[in-house]
Amino acid sequence: MNILVTGGAGYLGAVMVPKLLKEGHKVTVLDNFMYDQTSLLDCCYDQDLTIVRGDTRDKVLVKKLLKDADAVFPLACLTGAPLCKKEPEAAKAILLDAVRMILGLKSKDQMVIFPTTNSGYGVGEKGIHCTEKTPLRPVSLYGTLKVDAENAILEAGNGITLRLATAFGVSPRMRLDLLVNDFTYRAVYDRFIVLFEAHFKRNFIHVRDVANAFIHSLNNFDKMKNEPYNVGLSDANLSKSELCAEIKKHVPEFYFVESNIGEDPDKRDYVVSNEKIEKTGFKREVSLSDGIQELVKGYNIIKRNQYANI
Repeated sequence: MNILVTGGAGYLGAVMVPKLLKEGHKVTVLDNFMYDQTSLLDCCYDQDLTIVRGDTRDKVLVKKLLKDADAVFPLACLTGAPLCKKEPEAAKAILLDAVRMILGLKSKDQMVIFPTTNSGYGVGEKGIHCTEKTPLRPVSLYGTLKVDAENAILEAGNGITLRLATAFGVSPRMRLDLLVNDFTYRAVYDRFIVLFEAHFKRNFIHVRDVANAFIHSLNNFDKMKNEPYNVGLSDANLSKSELCAEIKKHVPEFYFVESNIGEDPDKRDYVVSNEKIEKTGFKREVSLSDGIQELVKGYNIIKRNQYANI
């Protein structure tokens, strides 16, 4: 297929694009390279890859690139609650308005697979797993915009939305501001962390498995279309303290303690069921433990703070 990936040089795209090329697809990446990243350099030899430096809000450019696309993966995003709070107008323009523009420009036969977020669940009920039928109650602008974009895609038809758990793992466009990546970095270099509201739970998924979920959705589009799917590790609904205990298995010197005062500005707290996508045949390949081990190894290479969105 011919696949247009907006934001294709980002944390997820830098892992996904090589996989799509390996699957035999022709891939066009639209990215503004806002972080001066050098991801995808290792793919430039591939004649099936086209890279366009530009903005996903550029209607003329997007219309031109959509012309030959069989499928669109709108990954372009100001990712994360802190960055969206800092740049609310840009966040809306990229996360929501640009997606609506793509929906208005594409033909009815062109497929859309979109990464939303299970942070849309906000604060869940204790002991009850959030399913795709659970009401969405986002607690941040980022979550709200993602939910609005998901609704637009599902209403337009011929789309799939993937409610991603918090991603982790090494990517050519690395991010250190994701929870597992951040905590593991602190374990490796600081050897300690003070936790606020350590009982808050969240679900996790390796970035390579996120890319695999997109490819799985593409390969099973007809039976999965027009539905949302949670995508996470079913054995990784963990609190922050439980996550630290997992990291300590790989970094024995790591010390963590919960503070009795102060609070986490991120109020997300939920556990998630991933049964729906599992029933379509999707299987994850990377465990949390394997991902932490990978990060510890990667942090022998990385020792600087530039790999974050804010």
